[in-house]
Amino acid sequence: MSELLDLVAHLFDSVSQLFTLVKDRFSNNLSQSFSSMTLQQWIRLVIIVGAYALLRPYLMKMGAKFQEKQMEKNFAKEEEEQAQISPNQLRGQAVEIPDDSDDDEQAESTATDWGKKARKRQRNMIKKMLDAEEKRLQELQEDEEDKDIEQYLVG
Repeated sequence: MSELLDLVAHLFDSVSQLFTLVKDRFSNNLSQSFSSMTLQQWIRLVIIVGAYALLRPYLMKMGAKFQEKQMEKNFAKEEEEQAQISPNQLRGQAVEIPDDSDDDEQAESTATDWGKKARKRQRNMIKKMLDAEEKRLQELQEDEEDKDIEQYLVG
């Protein structure tokens, strides 16, 4: 346990020494660099700081305009992508009904290839499920409309 305490104390001492070393070097280098500057270096520093102060607002405006154009492009792309969404995707359904084509030439034979009757059954089942869901959503919407109308009639 004492070894652990010694290690923690040594770590703390090392970190504090490092901190004081960095602080001393920073203050020493900063004071030395300003005290040993010539007139030409002072003039150069004033010109650089002044130019930055004068040009910064214009650069910020230019950057804002560029960023606004970029945002408009991104917004236009997002609108185009949203316009391509089908009604089923808006309802939260991403189910597509398979085509009615049962041509043997178009069908690729795989190890899990279904027969024609199985494909037709699957297609019919998907159609029935979609029709039932649409009917349920339509009834829900009608019920809500009836409640709104009832509110005005009763109240």
